[in-house]
Amino acid sequence: MSEIEKANEKRSNQRRILNKVVDLPVTLLIKCGVTPNMLSYFGFMCSIIVAFLLSMGGLHFPFSIAWILPFIMFWAGAFDVFDGEVARRTGSNSKTGAFLDSNLDRLSDAAIILGLALGNFLHFIFGYMIIFLIIMISYIRARAENEGINMKGVGFMERAERLIILWFAFITEYLFFFLSNLFYGAPFELFFPIFTLVFTGLLILTIIQRLIFTFKSLSKIETHDKN
Repeated sequence: MSEIEKANEKRSNQRRILNKVVDLPVTLLIKCGVTPNMLSYFGFMCSIIVAFLLSMGGLHFPFSIAWILPFIMFWAGAFDVFDGEVARRTGSNSKTGAFLDSNLDRLSDAAIILGLALGNFLHFIFGYMIIFLIIMISYIRARAENEGINMKGVGFMERAERLIILWFAFITEYLFFFLSNLFYGAPFELFFPIFTLVFTGLLILTIIQRLIFTFKSLSKIETHDKN
């Protein structure tokens, strides 16, 4: 299977899953008159709150309030999905909305990584590297699509995947911290450093995947133009 076929298959699978999962909430949002831009702002505000909680040590909050951070993180990801679906179903897709959403996404990514660094869950050097890699992933897509290449579904760590993986990592980090303290009297502190290395590696892999896909697609376009 070619890279283009893999990307098309991934897009098809994503669309099928989205239609099943978000149909009811998106329908309700449309009936309530919620616009895609409003949802983009809601998602951004959720990310800012997550970043603030992380900076306050939110992954190690007491058990009674530990649910707050992953709960808000869930909605940050949900709104990120809902805005595009509402725009598609209402025919309100616009370049202005896409531009706004893309910029808010980058600000949200940077805020969450900064929150992790301020909360001492992530070294600032790794934080800088991760922000740089995320921006590169986005830049490669933007530059490639400017050349007429469809990049949707290309690469393992698109934004939806990144948010889902971070959400599971936050929950796992808390469980390790809480259970190790409960049973052994001392916190297990190796999970998040190991996760950071794996997460960084997956970001690098995504950049490589997108670069290879772009170069191959550009080569085909240039060959076609010459013929």
